[in-house]
Amino acid sequence: MQKVLILGAGMVVKPIVTYLLEKNYQVTVASRTKSKAENMIDNHPNGYPVEWTVDKQAELERMIIDHDITVSLLPWVHHIMVAEKCIAHKKNMVTTSYVKPEMKALHEKALNAGIIILNELGLDPGIDHMGAMRIIDHVHGKGGKIEEFYSICGALPAPEAADNPFKYKFSWSPKGVVMAGNNDGKYLRYGKVVCVPTEDLFKKPLSVDFPEVGKLEIYPNRDSLPYIELYGIPETKTMMRGTFRHPGWCESIDAMKTLKLLTSDTYDFTGKTYADMLSMLIGETNSEDIRQKVADFLGIDKNAHAMQAMDWLGLFDQKHMNRQKDTPFEITSDLMIEKMKLGREERDMVAMQHVFLAFYPDGKKEVIKSTMLDFGTLATDTAVARTVALPAAVGVEMILSGDIQEKGVHIPVIPGIYNPILDKLEEMDIKMIEEFGLPESENIR
Repeated sequence: MQKVLILGAGMVVKPIVTYLLEKNYQVTVASRTKSKAENMIDNHPNGYPVEWTVDKQAELERMIIDHDITVSLLPWVHHIMVAEKCIAHKKNMVTTSYVKPEMKALHEKALNAGIIILNELGLDPGIDHMGAMRIIDHVHGKGGKIEEFYSICGALPAPEAADNPFKYKFSWSPKGVVMAGNNDGKYLRYGKVVCVPTEDLFKKPLSVDFPEVGKLEIYPNRDSLPYIELYGIPETKTMMRGTFRHPGWCESIDAMKTLKLLTSDTYDFTGKTYADMLSMLIGETNSEDIRQKVADFLGIDKNAHAMQAMDWLGLFDQKHMNRQKDTPFEITSDLMIEKMKLGREERDMVAMQHVFLAFYPDGKKEVIKSTMLDFGTLATDTAVARTVALPAAVGVEMILSGDIQEKGVHIPVIPGIYNPILDKLEEMDIKMIEEFGLPESENIR
């Protein structure tokens, strides 16, 4: 029986554990909290929970030696340590995280060890790469070129669960979701590089009418420019990666960023209320009539949607925060986590869409759309857990069976990797629905 070592037992891990156990692999789940690992294994005879922390490197080495493949679902900062041990003992490895330069630098060592370290095998990154490359290779195979490419993904509450002013609930890493609002954006559009500083990230979002969902807004997702080379489309005049949100999020988060509610600057909030915090951040001497003062500071009506969202969150309340030296980010994100949890019976969803404008030697142009929509619940598996964990699970299965033969450090952008994984995911109803031959009016504007 082949043995799989999974490091970590976070919010997206359970589906990979379940999948591999059902496929008759022996699965060891190593986690700081052993009870989390036990819950995921659920008394399966081939499952082994282990209490382990990243400082126990000798124990990690023994576990890697004793297993056929290692899946690191730890925070990305620990992947290099794990990778170096996998290389030393010639054991394959899978992660769902972005490849950092330090990981890329291990390519030759992994080649020489005869192993594959397959990264970015989740949702975004992961399914996004694979779905994109299937279309790009198709267009290039017909002699065509990509003129525009938009790649957008969002982990969201299903429409019926988007019932607060932010139209959002957390189904994964809550702090990470809020912190992502402090990123810059950079992309290529119509041949021009567009740089979006963090203070403008949520201003002027694009929008699409997403099938079965309705209107979704789009804001830029970090730096899109490296994907021109990564996807092999130097000809493109547009390369934009974005994040989907229901209408209401961008407007509200933009106002909160302007108020410095998402900064990591430290203040002394001893004895302060939420209203006092806002008063401090906008330079007021007291928090009387704070809602009007905030509206005046933002230059918007006191009943604007963003104001209603902050009121609902409790930011205008004369309620003591019970904080001392702290950051607005920690206080605000804690409030959001408290009030915006996904209910156990509520559905979350993952919405992904690639939109291409392709052109061909005969002068013909077409818009191509590749769309995925997946639903889940906390009571079963969330959609974000399914779509992050199952690509990694399939990748593990295909490496162990020999269906993936590549060696070195890779991401799933080559046909020998993405085609079999996408085909397998379709059997689990995780599918990119592809539409060809659409008119240019179907492009994102």
